[in-house]
Amino acid sequence: MDDVAFWPASRQAAAIRAGELSSRDLLETYLDRVGKHNPTINAVVTLAADEARAAADAADAAVSRGESVGPLHGLPVTIKDALETAGIRSTGGAVELAEHVPSSDAAAVARVRAAGAIVFGKTNLPRWSGDGQSYNELFGITNNPWDLSRSPGGSSGGAAAAVAAGLTSFELGTDIGGSVRMPSHFCGIWGHKPSFGLVPGFGYLDSVNGGLVEADNNVIGPMARSVDDLDLLLDVMAGPVGEAAKAWSVSLPPPRHEQLSDYRVAVWLDDPLCPVDSEMRQLIERAVDSLAAAGAKVDRSARPDVDFAEASRLGMRLISVATSVGLPVDKIEELAEASRGSAALVQRHHTWLERHRRRTQIRAAWAEFFTSFDVLLCPVTITPAFEHQIEGTWATRRLEVDGESRPYGDLMPWSALIGMAYLPVTTPPLGRTAQGLPVSVQVVGPYLEDRTAIDLARRLAEAAGAGYVAPNAFR
Repeated sequence: MDDVAFWPASRQAAAIRAGELSSRDLLETYLDRVGKHNPTINAVVTLAADEARAAADAADAAVSRGESVGPLHGLPVTIKDALETAGIRSTGGAVELAEHVPSSDAAAVARVRAAGAIVFGKTNLPRWSGDGQSYNELFGITNNPWDLSRSPGGSSGGAAAAVAAGLTSFELGTDIGGSVRMPSHFCGIWGHKPSFGLVPGFGYLDSVNGGLVEADNNVIGPMARSVDDLDLLLDVMAGPVGEAAKAWSVSLPPPRHEQLSDYRVAVWLDDPLCPVDSEMRQLIERAVDSLAAAGAKVDRSARPDVDFAEASRLGMRLISVATSVGLPVDKIEELAEASRGSAALVQRHHTWLERHRRRTQIRAAWAEFFTSFDVLLCPVTITPAFEHQIEGTWATRRLEVDGESRPYGDLMPWSALIGMAYLPVTTPPLGRTAQGLPVSVQVVGPYLEDRTAIDLARRLAEAAGAGYVAPNAFR
């Protein structure tokens, strides 16, 4: 049964609906694999096995009765511990919520459960989702399944590691500053950061009283082993909830083109203000060459009318505020000093409004850019997965890139540049470095044209002969 653990969620769900695979057998496979492999990577931090077994048996009984079932029927899944799960401990990685058991699900979790998924566990993250690595006082550190000495990224690092290692059917991650994109890149899985506002963000734990409002910049996105799963999960999760659902609904436009030859692809793979690892860049460039050879119209010089330094700095300021809700003031000041010279994070509302106004102007520049181009390709961050750095702070940690010591905060500019503009991003696995470390890229689409970003990411991976591969030690 281990092979089925690595199937795409869409294939697993189809097999369950057809009676070719039982939900209970798939659940037991994942529970066995968690028991065998999780001590090595420490991705899954809470289990609800008994409740999941009962739900799996009920799911199988429904299939046997020929009942109509949802698109995720019977799929056993883990959920990032930043999202509330009814009846299952949900901590946000913080000691203050060590015993927190919510009575209701986060909105996105409720959607996947309503579609038939069965939540059997929670995955690790940094405290209040506030780091580029995944560790906390409650559960310790999560390791990258491709290299245990390296980070799976943050903040959805436990989620990415669990998907990559075949411990779950799929995952839900959150992303304010790159927290779906970076772990997907580091672990070699498919990830999608939806357009801001497309998937409801209620139930996200960023403080003791978190979850009641939607955090600025924050999105909840699917993390999976197949691009088809991204489309499937986006269909399930997108749309308004609560009072907004009385009047609004979502109808996402299809991909802009049916033929690859019609796609206009802008490529921005490096910048003097934030240079990236040369081997990683070369691997991405080879994938872009393959895309061009397959027929896409590729432009390596086109840029939006956006100043990289200003937009990324503004993005990091907005991200820092959005992630500071659960922090004491002294930590806020510390982070402010570390964020590439960002201004203090404690802002007057007037200051935030001024920055939001400037963001709106930058978003208009992106919208204009996407009248001439369909997607932009740019790095997720400056490096493949780096070695664990638990000691120190954002201000004191350093990363080595091409033999140069770089500030830890340099992880953020490329993801901040895109996230601050609310744009959708798909991260396809494109291959691995000589050290065996996965590499991805941001496939950035126009606002609310998530289907275009997903479709071009699919075509890019196909042209490169790439995609998800199970890490050797977990097959």
